[in-house]
Amino acid sequence: MRVFNISTSSQGITETDALPTRLPAQGFIWIACARREFEVLQGQIQACLQTLCGTQLVDLHVSDLLNNQLPSHYDYTSQYDILVFRRLATGQTETDLAQPDQPLHQRRKRSGPPILQRIDTSPVGFAVFDRVLLTVHPTDCAVREAYAQKLLNATSSESRDAGVRLPASPADLMLRIVNYIVDGYLALRRELTRQLDHWQNKLLNPHTRFNNWGTLMEARLAMHQLDEICEDQRAATQDWIDSVETWPEGSTPAAQRERELLKVRSRDVLEHIERVVHHVRRMEQSAETAVQMHFNAQSHRTNDIMRTLTALTAIFLPLNLITGFFGMNFEFLPIIHSSTGFWWTFAVMVVIVAVVVAVFWRKRYLARTSH
Repeated sequence: MRVFNISTSSQGITETDALPTRLPAQGFIWIACARREFEVLQGQIQACLQTLCGTQLVDLHVSDLLNNQLPSHYDYTSQYDILVFRRLATGQTETDLAQPDQPLHQRRKRSGPPILQRIDTSPVGFAVFDRVLLTVHPTDCAVREAYAQKLLNATSSESRDAGVRLPASPADLMLRIVNYIVDGYLALRRELTRQLDHWQNKLLNPHTRFNNWGTLMEARLAMHQLDEICEDQRAATQDWIDSVETWPEGSTPAAQRERELLKVRSRDVLEHIERVVHHVRRMEQSAETAVQMHFNAQSHRTNDIMRTLTALTAIFLPLNLITGFFGMNFEFLPIIHSSTGFWWTFAVMVVIVAVVVAVFWRKRYLARTSH
């Protein structure tokens, strides 16, 4: 568990591993813990919240924070807000119940391409109080560690000279972490795009035979699941924005400005999520289009082969008729006893072949489509 005392004053940020017993004079407290850790220390954390905020998490919200399969959603009470946000990242963060706060030693086997096997969509839970932010992460969460380090670096003199601002409230910090989670999809997007481009080249290459249909179907299913996850993210963020609109107006200009900045940051998070949704749908449509183009190309290639075979059959059909006619077992047939009959028949057959080939060539029955 990591506890941060975030203050916009000269104190900056202090970090401890023990639960606080009182609120700071300025700023707020961020309590970040793993999901299994939150389950084990649930009583101590609830007591800490009671001391700091005068209230505890209700049982249903505790169950939501502990549920590793819960989709993104937003809920609230008169004392705090709850946001569960499923992330899109690479990693394996399921916990071993026998060893709290430790990742699994054996990863669960997944099917599909390597990049989709590494996607982790574990939820991150946020409980936003007036001056306390409680976050429940998957075990070994890179997002928590990266953003915690980012906050600690923001207290340096170089960062302050550059105009880096610390989060002004727990809601502001929550939106920054959510935005950081959404932006973490960019690296995953590049790998997914590279994998899909590789499959498209294989599908559209006429000189290769694509046999990896099972993996491709699993990838399309995974893309559809990612689309649903992003839709849940967008719905949860929109519910949060609607809730912020109902908050009372600030009594001071600074409070009013803080609320306006919170609205702007919320809309920015929503815009980033919509970009992710658009990209996921575009990749899904691109994969479906590549499959359709592959089957269209295969059908077109089959039509070319059948057209060539039909033309060859039409060329040899009159020749078979002639040979069949002279192969009849009759005693008297024209020119069969003539010394030049064979050559006359052969010449007629050559003329027929030349005429049929010329007609087919002029009508482009024998021309290759690629030319």
